[in-house]
Amino acid sequence: QVQLVESGGGLVQAGGSPRLSCAASGRTFSTYAMGWFRQASGKEREFVAAISWSGGRTYYADFVKGRFTISRDNAKNTVYLQMNSLKPEDTAVYYCAHGNMGNFQHWGQGTQVTVSS
Repeated sequence: QVQLVESGGGLVQAGGSPRLSCAASGRTFSTYAMGWFRQASGKEREFVAAISWSGGRTYYADFVKGRFTISRDNAKNTVYLQMNSLKPEDTAVYYCAHGNMGNFQHWGQGTQVTVSS
């Protein structure tokens, strides 16, 4: 079983650059893909970014390309989401996920990111 704990959210001004972290427990972290998703109030959860087990492949939703960067440190069992040039529409609960690319099995509790204009 894998447990995921996100951190780094909070209230940020538009244009800000916070970094989210997701710490994972368990021995299988480095052998699986990791992803970030988000869910805004009243909307469905949507894909943000994903990274392969080695970090060699990354994928992004069109609305974050060029602004967000996903990375991972397998020695620390942690995945990161560097967010730049934040917009009010980026306000959401951000979740990290662990598993197979396109089929994540484990999810964190989420961290709220609120972007003020």
